[in-house]
Amino acid sequence: MSTSSTPPHDPVRARRAQVAKYTLLANRIGYLFFALAIATFVIGFVVSFNATVSAIVIGSLVIGSLLLAPAIVLGYAVKAAEREDRELGR
Repeated sequence: MSTSSTPPHDPVRARRAQVAKYTLLANRIGYLFFALAIATFVIGFVVSFNATVSAIVIGSLVIGSLLLAPAIVLGYAVKAAEREDRELGR
């Protein structure tokens, strides 16, 4: 018999931690694309707003939104699942 103090491996918690790691990464990259869109817009407004600037702003907003939408939802899901586990004493 092993009297180790480490808890047994829980695959659900391991998968949840992996999802949390990827949602954090997607959040950071998504917000980075939003910052790029804002900076490009301001630079384009000051210098000259042309088709290239417009394409960069629109592309950055689309990519940022595609990354952030599922990442935010999954992030809240992971937090809710962890909170429920704590409340149930698991």
